[in-house]
Amino acid sequence: MKNQVEAITLLIVDDHHIVRDGICAYLDTVEDIEVIGQAESGSAAVELAEHLAPDVVLMDLIMPGMDGVEATWRVRQVSPRSKVVILTSFHEDTNIFPAIKAGALSYVLKNIDPEELADTIRAAARGEAVLDPKVAARLMHEYREDIHESMQAYMQLTKREQEVLELIARGLSNAQIAEQLVISEKTVKSHVSNILSKLHFADRTQVAVFAWKEGIVKKEDK
Repeated sequence: MKNQVEAITLLIVDDHHIVRDGICAYLDTVEDIEVIGQAESGSAAVELAEHLAPDVVLMDLIMPGMDGVEATWRVRQVSPRSKVVILTSFHEDTNIFPAIKAGALSYVLKNIDPEELADTIRAAARGEAVLDPKVAARLMHEYREDIHESMQAYMQLTKREQEVLELIARGLSNAQIAEQLVISEKTVKSHVSNILSKLHFADRTQVAVFAWKEGIVKKEDK
C-alpha cells in the first residue's frame, strides 16, 4: 500500500470498466497517487465522494443516468475539498462549458499521455487548472457567446432592474437597495429574481461578476 499521508487520493468515475482498469493499472505504478475508489455512474460517484472525500475526482462526462456535469456539481456540494478533473473523449463536447460552470477545475481528453494525466491530477490537488488546448479554445468561444447572450439579455432588463443589478454589483444587500431606491424589500427580491431569470445566472455573485467584467459598473462608480 502506498503512503496514505503523502499520496494524492483519487476517485475514478467512468461507466466503462476497461477505462477504469486502464487508469488504475498505470497509477498503480505511481507512488504519489492512490486510487481509493471507482464509480461507474454519476450517482455512485456522489455517494463515494461524500464518503471518501478524495483529493481529486477523475470524471467522465457521458454516462447513463446522471451525467458528468450534474455529478460534478453534486460532488462539489458533498465534498467541497475534492477537485474535479474532467476526462472525456471529445473536445467538441457541448458539455465543456456547463462542466466548468458546475465546478470542474480541469478538462483533458482521453488520448492524454499517462504521465501527463498523472501531472494533471497532481496539479488539481494543488488547485491548479489544466485545460487541453483544443478544449481551451472551445471554452473561450463558448464563454464569449455566453457573455454576448447575457449582454443581449441585459438590454432587455427594465430600467429599474438595471438599477438593481448595478447596486448588487456594488455589494449592497436587498435592504440597502430598498432604502436607496425607496421601494420595499419585497419588491427588491422580485427584481433580483427577474434579473437572475433573464440573465440565466444562478446567484448574485454571478450577476456582480458579469456587471464588473462588462463595464456596467466601473471602479470609480463604486
